[in-house]
Order: sequence, then structure tokens, then C-alpha cells
Amino acid sequence: MKITFYGHACLGIQIEDINILVDPFITGNPKASHIDINTLKADYILLTHAHQDHVLDVEAIAKRTDAVIVSNYEIANYYGDKGFQFHPMNHGGSWDFEFGVVKYVNAIHTSQFPDGTYGGQPGGFVIEGERKNIYIAGDTALTMDMKLIPMRTKLDLAILPIGSNFTMDVEDAIFASDFVECDKVLGYHYDTFGYIEIDHEEAKRKFFEKGKDLMLLEIGEFIEL
Repeated sequence: MKITFYGHACLGIQIEDINILVDPFITGNPKASHIDINTLKADYILLTHAHQDHVLDVEAIAKRTDAVIVSNYEIANYYGDKGFQFHPMNHGGSWDFEFGVVKYVNAIHTSQFPDGTYGGQPGGFVIEGERKNIYIAGDTALTMDMKLIPMRTKLDLAILPIGSNFTMDVEDAIFASDFVECDKVLGYHYDTFGYIEIDHEEAKRKFFEKGKDLMLLEIGEFIEL
């Protein structure tokens, strides 16, 4: 499993020959100006919620790639009504896709499209594929529901927001890693704009002091599990 960070909360996940894109917000992010969305591969696009900084490039990419858009019922149908391929889910539900099992899990946040359309309830994803299991938290506060995840799935990686103001901060993300019982963490949703700028070295130090590994990738950088 190869995971590429495209800035903010956008991820590319490659599982064998299947390409998954999560929350594509690239063209609106000056820090990701070197990423060309026309070169990105996408068989599936997973969306945690409907805010612009998570859906801005969905239509351009889905139109070019014919990707299947996977999200909650409201978001999936929003794109289905526009003629895109879609697969609706809801909290607690799982589906066995060709690349592995995806479960839509709880998140505490809000969800509304830029045009004012209701975006359903926000969520995160647990993905089990290629003998590796990852948790993508989406935009969320720290929640006790995270403790439910390791009851079903032993995680290899937790991808957690750490920028504060709109989501968890670094300290809460440390608690979240305890809740999901995963000490290997990829941080995201930080530095894109002033409200969520962080001190990288301090964040890594706080995780290290708790015996955990926080990875902060450069935009375009990837890891392999």
C-alpha cells in the first residue's frame, strides 16, 4: 500500500493496481501548486465531508478518470445527480470493494457544499486492503467513538488531523492514537492557511515523548506500508 500526501487533507492511496484519491483539494492550495491534477490517477474518490477544502477538485478529476465517488448518502447522491459514478455509504456500514473493505466511521465536524447544499454527516474511513489497515479520520474532534475502531480492526497507520481550530490539535491527536491503538501516525490538515499552522518539530517531539511516531510528509512525498 502506497500513500501519497497531496497537501491539506488530500491523499493518494495505491493498493496493487487500484488508485484511490481522498478529499481532493489541490488547485485551491498554493502550497500544492506543483501538483498537476490532470496527471493524478483515480479509480475511486473517497470524500469525508462536503467542505470546499475537501471537494474542490472532485468534479474535474472524476470527469477525466470516470472514478467512483464514495461518501455518505447525501454527498454520493449529490454527485450522482450530476452524472458521476457513485457509491453511497453511511456510518457503521462497510463495503467490500475490489481493492479491499471500506468502513465509514463517525467524525465530529460539519458538512456543507460550497453552494449551500447539505452534505450529510461527516465521517472517516477505515480501509483494509493488501493486508494493511489504515484509519483516515477526516476532519474531526477527538471522540470516544474512536475506541470502537480497534475492537474490529488492528491498524497499521492512523491518519489524523493535527492543525487545531477546525479539528483536533496535536495533543488530542495523541489521545486519538491511544484510542485507536496505533502509534504510527500520519498528520494532515495543517499549515494550509493561518488558522491551522503548526510547529513541526514541537509536534513530532510531543508524539516522540509518548513513544509514538508522527510523520509529516512534504507535499508529493509518499510512504509505503
